[in-house]
Amino acid sequence: MLRSKKLKKKITANDALARLEALCARAEQCTFDLRMKLIGWEIPSTEHNKILTSLKKNRFVDDQRFAIAFCRDKYRFSRWGRIKIAYTLKTKNISSATISNALDEIDNDEYKSILIDIIKTKARMIKNVDSYDGRTKLFRFAVSRGYEPSIVAEVIKDRRLWISEI
Repeated sequence: MLRSKKLKKKITANDALARLEALCARAEQCTFDLRMKLIGWEIPSTEHNKILTSLKKNRFVDDQRFAIAFCRDKYRFSRWGRIKIAYTLKTKNISSATISNALDEIDNDEYKSILIDIIKTKARMIKNVDSYDGRTKLFRFAVSRGYEPSIVAEVIKDRRLWISEI
């Protein structure tokens, strides 16, 4: 038995605007992601700028606000480092100045505390943490999470971290 393909209802520019307004009201979005949605919905490219301008004018979308919220969420909840956050924002076509401003919002003490916590958590999974190979694994792990190598090395070398029970 053959399945019939569902015909997709064509989305109009007004419908797209309403959908994007609802989406932006629920969570922060960036211009790039919204443009990708418009392309996916096959909205004519002549309408893209009109829709995005309307969203910006009515303050539904603001890339600066998005970048700050993205940074805050990624370093607190996903426990990403600054490098990974900046790279991801660049892939969303956020300007370098906006990225820099958003990264400045990160509290350095909290950032380092999160790094220490993820290193201690990973250290529990490594058999011989005190060996060269064990420390190298910790270093590579933290750097792969987007933390700056200099900060990771400083944390791993700090003997106070290893005095307490891991």
